[in-house]
Amino acid sequence: MKNEILTNMQDPGQLERLYRDNKLAFKKEFNALYPALKDNTLANFWKERLNYESEEISWGTGGELLFVVVLSLLAGTVAKLPAFLPVGEEFFYPRNISFIVFPLLAAYFAWKNQLQVKFIFFIAGAVLISVIFINSLPNSDTSDTLILSCIHLPLFLWAVLGVAFVGNKQNNHEMRLGFLRYNGDLIVMTTLILIAGGLMTGITIGLFSLIGFDIESLYFEYVGIFGVAAAPIVGTYLTQVNPHLVNKVSPVIAKIFCPLVLVMLTIYLVAIVLTGKDPYNDREFLLIFNTLLIGVMAIIFFSVAETSKGSSSKAGTLVLLLLSVVTIVVNGIALSAIVFRISEWGITPNRAAVLGGNILILINLLLVMVMLYKVFTKKADITEVGKQIAMFLPIYAVWAVIVTFIFPLLFGFR
Repeated sequence: MKNEILTNMQDPGQLERLYRDNKLAFKKEFNALYPALKDNTLANFWKERLNYESEEISWGTGGELLFVVVLSLLAGTVAKLPAFLPVGEEFFYPRNISFIVFPLLAAYFAWKNQLQVKFIFFIAGAVLISVIFINSLPNSDTSDTLILSCIHLPLFLWAVLGVAFVGNKQNNHEMRLGFLRYNGDLIVMTTLILIAGGLMTGITIGLFSLIGFDIESLYFEYVGIFGVAAAPIVGTYLTQVNPHLVNKVSPVIAKIFCPLVLVMLTIYLVAIVLTGKDPYNDREFLLIFNTLLIGVMAIIFFSVAETSKGSSSKAGTLVLLLLSVVTIVVNGIALSAIVFRISEWGITPNRAAVLGGNILILINLLLVMVMLYKVFTKKADITEVGKQIAMFLPIYAVWAVIVTFIFPLLFGFR
């Protein structure tokens, strides 16, 4: 990108095309080049354009708003399908809850990024196959493969959303990291929307109760469920048209939580030894242990994605390096525990899924740890860590496909 910007500094049209192809990478490389280009009038224009931050909130165009409103109503309608169709909530929601949001967010980015037809067909086909498959699985309260499919299907649909977000350049690691950043920003924005919605709900129900109307059940059944379903879509729209709303908040949160999580995780490992907790024979404890592992890994990845937007401090890199080391220790304990359980009691769908997931996480964390060490010793740039994470994301998507679609067939739906 850097060489392309320098080559086309006298070609405004080509610069615009480079910017539209990858806005994040263009801004980053241009700002790095600007000190050597400040005497160029066109470079001064781009400097102001790329770094201008409006204090006002943009609501986009009328067409964009209408599209978001339609998607929000569709999300609420999908969430209310058990009320319109002869299907029980206990059957519908475990299998279909991820369809309330992910396909509609994918539709938003497909429209926003003007995806090529082949990608649109891929996304539509993936969603349709998922809907048919997950709802065709035998309904059994004791089926491990059904539970695994329901758990891993959101991960698969999240990967499909990533395809829509990245757009027509699927191998661009900067766009993949941008997808991780978007997820962090979306969590922040959606949380704020839900908090505001919760306050409005309490005030509304309270006001109506004062005049003798009990609207609580009616409100939650319709307004509440539509609002919750629409929150991620509205949050996505706001982060895309107003990136300045949260793009300073997410890095701060990442910098605050990384050292806190490092301290917590270290104390937790010591506490495990002192209390004598045994993940080798305690199934529930092992499950919680793996959930903790996934959560901490996500924090590392989101933090790297946020840090890779600019230069990283040595202290920040050290915290991420130590956190990755401690997380690898946690992963090693979990992996040894599941290997022990398989050797003692044999293979089951759950143990196979946990084993495969832990192996992938361990490999990924080891690669990230090595790259963070190189960054800490000034042998690499923080962007190389981000590139390593971005390259591994499709592997998680493949594993999600295997567990969701192949495990039920492989293990005879048990």
